[in-house]
Amino acid sequence: MSVWSELTGQDAAIAVFRAAASASVVRMPQGASRAASDGVLADGEADARSMTHSWLITGPPGSGRSNLAYAFATALIAGDPDGDETTRIQVEARSHPDLHVLTTEGVIIKVADVRDIVKRSHYAPSIGRHRVIVVEDADRMTEQTSNVLLKELEEPPERTVWILCAPSEADLIPTIRSRVRSVRLQVPSVADVAELLVRRDGVDPQLAERAAREAQSHIGMAHRLATSEEARERRAETLRLALGVRSAASAVAAASRMLEIAGDDAKAITELRDAEEREHALRSLGVAPGQAVPPALRSQLKALEDEQKRRATRSLRDGIDRILVDLASLFRDVLLVQLDARVPLVNLEIEARLREAASASTPAQTLGTLDAIQLARTRIEGNVQPALALEAMLVSAIRRNGERGPA
Repeated sequence: MSVWSELTGQDAAIAVFRAAASASVVRMPQGASRAASDGVLADGEADARSMTHSWLITGPPGSGRSNLAYAFATALIAGDPDGDETTRIQVEARSHPDLHVLTTEGVIIKVADVRDIVKRSHYAPSIGRHRVIVVEDADRMTEQTSNVLLKELEEPPERTVWILCAPSEADLIPTIRSRVRSVRLQVPSVADVAELLVRRDGVDPQLAERAAREAQSHIGMAHRLATSEEARERRAETLRLALGVRSAASAVAAASRMLEIAGDDAKAITELRDAEEREHALRSLGVAPGQAVPPALRSQLKALEDEQKRRATRSLRDGIDRILVDLASLFRDVLLVQLDARVPLVNLEIEARLREAASASTPAQTLGTLDAIQLARTRIEGNVQPALALEAMLVSAIRRNGERGPA
């Protein structure tokens, strides 16, 4: 089975990476390795099939940036454009000796972590053709952190390949962008994501289509909605809360409940992973189940717990943002109904409620609500208390039983 088999909707990008994996390593001149979108190079630059030492994969959340990065890493390490099974299994487990991953469960990637992985980049490959370093969420590097990485991209070791992932090129400093070959991913279609869920996860086709549509082609979220009834119910409750807001008091109550939903969602994502990590850590330290942790080992477990707390904080922020994205899809649908637009609805299953909400306001008011949702995302990103941001946003979504009141 090809390492690319479980990717979807990115045929152009896959073609670029397969060609690069099959090509000989070519040391590119500085400043000449940057490519245009989708692997198409600008005039005068090198052939897109040639190999280079540093790549940037960009695309919206859920487009499969990291999945594509690890597929490319597998092909590079294996020295085979389709990868091989042994390497694929090790890369998926993040246990291959020639693969290093830089990611963060916090808000930013730490300078110390970048310095550590830079040191590792100078090791020769152990058993593979290349040593590959994947930097997930490269947009979480500060300027100081980016400058630590910059020198390595200017003077890379002979057989080391860097693969950075970020939502867009603009999320990285210009000096980084000028030293990587950029490949931009497309948003997969709903049909492509649904087909992947059916083929890879054995999901019923009708449920797969609904999950892909409600996730707006976000592959990871579509998987959760397709495989977790609790996740589907949490999303449905969020929409019911927003459509049920009738007053400032109900907006405050709805905001409070939405925060609880985001917390439940974050807990569902992290709880099992935290338990598995703790069990693995205890086993690796030689502590039997039920045995008290010796004082000399408690600092190591404390470090793990601190990392898990940081991950929980980020997961909660991500959960709140997912709620706002779902609300944006809701009022986008309301606006489409108001304008009688011939465009498919995201939340097709609640069309009757959408029409009721559409009759209770004007298109201008709905646009105001959409603006308020985006403002709430911006405020929360700027560390405004989520409860206050959600309350202010929901007040703009008030529908007064068919009366065209203030939005």
